[in-house]
Amino acid sequence: QSFKLLGFLDVKSVPCARESVLYGSLGSLVVGLGHFLATSRVRRSCDFAVGGFICTMLGYWFYCRYNLAQHRIRQRMLKEGMRNKILFEGSSLDPERKQIGNERSDS
Repeated sequence: QSFKLLGFLDVKSVPCARESVLYGSLGSLVVGLGHFLATSRVRRSCDFAVGGFICTMLGYWFYCRYNLAQHRIRQRMLKEGMRNKILFEGSSLDPERKQIGNERSDS
C-alpha cells in the first residue's frame, strides 16, 4: 500500500520524499506556533505555517537530493575503481606494481 501526497508524489518509493514531508510538517508547526505566540493572530499564523511547511519541505528536499546524488557518484567511482583494480592487478598497467618497482630501485 503506497501513500500518495497530492495524488502524484509517492512518498514510499521516492527517495527523500518521506523525510521532506516530515521535516516540513515539523517546520510548519514551529513557524505557525511561534508566529501565533508572538502576535496572537490565528489566520496570519496559519499562513505562516503553510509557508513554513513549503520552505522547510523544499529546503530539505534539495539538501537530501544533493547528498543522494553525491553518494551515488562516490559509489559509482568506487565501483569503477574496484573493477579497474581487478582488471589491472598483476599486469604492467598496475599502478601499485610500478610503485613497488621504484621503491626497490631506490634502495
